[in-house]
Amino acid sequence: MAPILQVKDLVVRFDTQDGVVHAVNGVTYDLHEGETLGIVGESGSGKSVHVLSMLGLIPMPPGRIERGEVLFDGRDLVTMSDEELRQVRGGQIAMVFQDPMTALNPVLSIGKQLREMIQLHMGLTKKQAQERAIELLELVGITDARTRVDDYPHQFSGGMRQRAMIAMAISCDPKLLIADEPTTALDVTVQAQIVDLMTDLIDRLGMSLIWITHDLGVVAGIADTIQVMYGGMIMERGPTQNVFKDTRNAYTAGLLSSLPRSDGGTERLVPIPGAPPNLLSAPTGDPFAPRNPYATERCFQEVPTLKQVENGHPDHLAAAWYDLPAVTNV
Repeated sequence: MAPILQVKDLVVRFDTQDGVVHAVNGVTYDLHEGETLGIVGESGSGKSVHVLSMLGLIPMPPGRIERGEVLFDGRDLVTMSDEELRQVRGGQIAMVFQDPMTALNPVLSIGKQLREMIQLHMGLTKKQAQERAIELLELVGITDARTRVDDYPHQFSGGMRQRAMIAMAISCDPKLLIADEPTTALDVTVQAQIVDLMTDLIDRLGMSLIWITHDLGVVAGIADTIQVMYGGMIMERGPTQNVFKDTRNAYTAGLLSSLPRSDGGTERLVPIPGAPPNLLSAPTGDPFAPRNPYATERCFQEVPTLKQVENGHPDHLAAAWYDLPAVTNV
């Protein structure tokens, strides 16, 4: 089966007063129908920027796509006009953002914002769109939806606003849903509820999902595939259990070592030493090399290629010029 999304050698730059920021450096991957992909990494790793750029959601200038293709259902998003992209966004690809209070319009009711999206992409009447809006709010777990549909964003709690954003995202039955750190601003209990809701919706509606986060613990329970990014590059990618049990990249191992254990272990958490790379300089080697205790001389001189790991799962890929000692993470 052909992938629903193919990202090929995507390179994104930002022209600033201090110089050119090398935000995304040759990202390539496929996403298949019904697959949930978890993209993880520190701030500045390129995980959000590469997704926003392919949907035309970064300011241009200063941002620009220097090269690459992003094929969605065989059509290149990079070469689409603004009008063509607007038809794709919301209708075929939808996003749930980190902070619903800034993503929602504070002067319009939740119902009006839902109706506008539904009428724009589905061509329903106002009455039909209103009923669809109520149905969607009920689907995402908002009680008394028929009354609450006319409330404004400030009348909803943080968790309810995020549920309303999810309702808006799925309102037009998109093929791909992208969630950009959707639980970061929520407390732990509400985070778990939103993760459970998203898992249920993906199973029920059959959409593909990209979940962007800095938290490996979150994607462990929701993602079929994990993609670890650092310095605008993919460092490791593969089936979730394989990446956890058979880690092959030092950065992935560092992220896993910094996670609290769920088995009651008392080991101290191990932070990753050093700081993220300066993206004002083009990578001349492995961007993680200065922080990597296993780095070789080649790591500082040559950018590693993403290739299938030896004696591992065929879909498990890693970018490393070194052999990582066996790591037990689960």
